[in-house]
Amino acid sequence: MPVVTTSLPMSVPRATLLVASLLACSGPSAETVRQPSLAPGDAPPGMVWVPGGEYQMGGDDAHASDVERPVHRVRVDGFFLDAHTVTNARFEEFVQATGYVTVAERTPDVEGLMAQLPPGTAAPDAALLVPGSLVFTPIATAVDLRDWSRWWSWAPGADWRHPEGPQSSIEGKQDHPVVHVAWEDAVAWATWAGRRLPTEAEWEFAARGGAERSPHTWGDAAHDPAQPQAHIYEGTFPAHAAAPTRVGRYPPNGYGLHDMSGNVWQWTLDWYRPDTYAVDDRRGVVVNPTGPAASLDPRTEGQPARVLRGGSYLCNDAYCRGYRVSARSPGAPDSGTSHIGFRTVMTVEQWRARKGSQGGPA
Repeated sequence: MPVVTTSLPMSVPRATLLVASLLACSGPSAETVRQPSLAPGDAPPGMVWVPGGEYQMGGDDAHASDVERPVHRVRVDGFFLDAHTVTNARFEEFVQATGYVTVAERTPDVEGLMAQLPPGTAAPDAALLVPGSLVFTPIATAVDLRDWSRWWSWAPGADWRHPEGPQSSIEGKQDHPVVHVAWEDAVAWATWAGRRLPTEAEWEFAARGGAERSPHTWGDAAHDPAQPQAHIYEGTFPAHAAAPTRVGRYPPNGYGLHDMSGNVWQWTLDWYRPDTYAVDDRRGVVVNPTGPAASLDPRTEGQPARVLRGGSYLCNDAYCRGYRVSARSPGAPDSGTSHIGFRTVMTVEQWRARKGSQGGPA
């Protein structure tokens, strides 16, 4: 992304030389929660009840970008949400049970790739047409912070089992968030578990934790390095190595949700459009919005994108403010990186159906 203090690199699809989704960052707003619904009995293991209600979605502060405006009224029904992002251990259960192969582990389809590129585009180097993903690579010298390619490298063999490349592993990191998951990988896990990804409106409502004003999970205060409230980048970006930390290391928000800010970006259900909020604002109070019918983002030259939320361990106050509660970013659905993960929603209906069936995780 071009603005140093408010942006991360925008998402680039895997189909475009396999250079995957990176991010934008954005801003907070006031909110009033109304008509919360009571929890319908017990919660699924590992999930918490988010009561739903009406609130002001979006951001209007000094750090807010145009894609967070205008602030508009939204109402969402209550839902269950994972207290933590999905971990390596939970994703491994899914893979062992189903034999699922993630996008990063698959050999790219050359014909499909070329079909998505402009006519006359030269075929990519064969060395790139191998399973792999994008990995953060620190660089100690001064760099143009608008050029994200300086600190992201395509790493053949990088995937959820090998988050830093083929020589790395998740041994001892079972309680860390799974990364290098494309949108369809997250959807596959959620479907297996009897769940779905959160809508963007559900995600932001939950991230606010019921507070009237909550630009970060730690409120209006700036990040405190002495007592860090979330896992974000410390020091001069991108000078040193960084990686996700275990889930639940930092205090939860008002709903009992951990890491709604920092650690890893999180996939949502919605297609990304920069004008979504302007369209919704004209509709009055929008009830349970699910986003636009299709994606459109001029910055990605028409390539489709889904909404990412929450920021990551690569955000900080000096470079990227993606951890802010209203920050939203485009992510190429066919791509994952070393700083993108996900968490899931279970509706009351899904939970009742789950309790009445056998098999799979609760």
